[in-house]
Amino acid sequence: MAQLIVGGSIRTDVFIPVTPGPALTVLRAGKADSAQTVAHTEMVIAYSPKSRFASRFEAAAKGKSDDWWKILLEPGLRFGRTDPVTDPQGRNIIFTMMIAAKLSKQAEFVDKILGPTINEKQIFTEPTVMARLQSGELDASSAYKIQPGPLNLPYVTLPKEVNLSGQNVHADHPEITLFVGGKTYNPEPLIYYAAVLKDAPNPKGAAAFVEWLKGDEGQAIFRRYNYDPPGDASGLHA
Repeated sequence: MAQLIVGGSIRTDVFIPVTPGPALTVLRAGKADSAQTVAHTEMVIAYSPKSRFASRFEAAAKGKSDDWWKILLEPGLRFGRTDPVTDPQGRNIIFTMMIAAKLSKQAEFVDKILGPTINEKQIFTEPTVMARLQSGELDASSAYKIQPGPLNLPYVTLPKEVNLSGQNVHADHPEITLFVGGKTYNPEPLIYYAAVLKDAPNPKGAAAFVEWLKGDEGQAIFRRYNYDPPGDASGLHA
């Protein structure tokens, strides 16, 4: 989407990506002056109520256990994720595990839970992952916090140190990179940025919309759908 905007293939009033990368692409191309923070989310582990591991995930979700990663290491656990080549979430769960491995000093952590970067046994399209959780075909999957709720699926909140919610995740872990699909990626914070485009067909409406997103009414809607406030995260500038 960012590349389409930069290339002039589409003309829009407001651009709202998650993570700073796409927003910076637009800003550096001179298509907008700034991008304001409006919300953020985080990585979680969604799980199926039909899973034989459901009671253990539930205990972890309620804070009665901090062994979420031990559950994922259980033999026979069926884990789902999306394609890291085409979907940012597919890369973000890898980053989550890489950071967890670093902090726990368990280098084999990623391979044991995810297997190879492109693991055909785990990779599905995003809607299919959630459907497979609902049916019980998968025990657990990667997810953004905003995803399980509408489908009545439970999830385990991950430690802040690994869930990609912090603004400085890349600065805190500069050595963590992922090479996939011919490109190199770094972990980025799951912050939503809203940018008013310079050639917006309706610039006044665009500016008003971004202010509304930041206001009480817009933020209340974000909360209703499990988006968290941006907190003290800084906006971006060209």
